[in-house]
Amino acid sequence: MQQTSLLQTEEKVLSLNNIENKYLVGNCEEVLKQVLDNTFDLIVTSPPYADSRKNTYGGIHPDEYVEWFLPKSKEFLRVLKPTGTFILNIKEKALNGERHTYVIDLIKRLKEQGWVWTEEFIWHKKNTFPGKWSNRFRDAWERCLQFNKTKEFNMYQEAVMTPIGSWAESRLKNLSETDKKRDNSKVGSGFGKNVSNWLGKDKVYPSNVLYMATECGNKNHSAVFPVGLPSWFIKLFTKEGDLVLDPFAGSGTTAVASIRNDRQYTMIDNVENYKKEAEDRIKYEQHKKRECI
Repeated sequence: MQQTSLLQTEEKVLSLNNIENKYLVGNCEEVLKQVLDNTFDLIVTSPPYADSRKNTYGGIHPDEYVEWFLPKSKEFLRVLKPTGTFILNIKEKALNGERHTYVIDLIKRLKEQGWVWTEEFIWHKKNTFPGKWSNRFRDAWERCLQFNKTKEFNMYQEAVMTPIGSWAESRLKNLSETDKKRDNSKVGSGFGKNVSNWLGKDKVYPSNVLYMATECGNKNHSAVFPVGLPSWFIKLFTKEGDLVLDPFAGSGTTAVASIRNDRQYTMIDNVENYKKEAEDRIKYEQHKKRECI
């Protein structure tokens, strides 16, 4: 009788012990078919962009990208907990002198699939080199799209608060009467602020623009985001012990971020060569963590 690989069957047989803190090699769509519903607290990933990583993922033409992605996101929706979050790091490319709309088209189709498009974060790459093309400038940012299954999801905003900054020392020293109450915008936007709310505070909530340098030290993967990027979302949307999935795991950056933040992880990628590098990084992080205990 012919043996059937675990990753070839659509039967849901992968228990938590089979996936927790594991790096699985295979097509994420097929692997996740074997995972039970409502398993993960957070999905954070950077899939291959259209016409990119041809040597590792084959390259997907922009016109075909949405249809390529939707079967995978269908599984993401099923295995994510109702209180969970899906973060998609993606950027549209220019084709024949204009931006292709596949990211915008994907957002619309994901909403039709049942996802709630809650927020859009911008990753501003602080170390991008100057440059230009004949009709545009160099990309220095990427989207990090937040999707949820419901409008009620786990979010720990205090975990990503930032130092209030030097502006507070002078601005809060002499408050006017207007500063001590809610002052609505004079342009009729409906927005307002009460400056006195920040008296005695040393931290503030961040904006939805994340300023982080790109990863320059990893020469073995064609597109690596910095550890700080998944780490920020892990802090914001999970608590210690929660389970994080990266279905396009590459060299294991999300696993490293999970370990540093005391979360569990499941990594999936169809490129077997990445697993060895990822496991080396994971072992190094685990060793560092043990030394600090």
